[in-house]
Amino acid sequence: MKTAHPGWGPLVVRVGLGGIMFVHGIGKLLDVGPAATGVGGFASSLQGLGLPAPGVLAWLVALAETLGGAFLVLGLFTQVAALLVAVVMLCATVLVHLPNGFLASDGGVEFTLLLFLAAVSLVLSGAGKLSAERALFGREQRL
Repeated sequence: MKTAHPGWGPLVVRVGLGGIMFVHGIGKLLDVGPAATGVGGFASSLQGLGLPAPGVLAWLVALAETLGGAFLVLGLFTQVAALLVAVVMLCATVLVHLPNGFLASDGGVEFTLLLFLAAVSLVLSGAGKLSAERALFGREQRL
């Protein structure tokens, strides 16, 4: 079956995933919006999980989500941004949500696993046709 518009699929995934990640990241960084926890609140959560250097990890995750999300929406350095998001979502899936089962309504892996898989698809596909990478460099940047 021939695809009607090859190369446009990543745009939909980029904008959706990037928007979600940006909202969650900005909530951690600025303590605003629907995902507001602030870096301090998020660091406390990470400390409760027994992770080392929770303050540093909280900043790294907040920046990866915020900047990674923004870069995905723009289609700039897409594969690198998607890789960062994939790592963050894999860690969230395994460390936080896995003990709660599958359903997101029970705090399970359903949502974070989907975000991880969307990020991996962008690592593999790249930015697609409509992206800042194509506008600035005339082609997609590749890992």
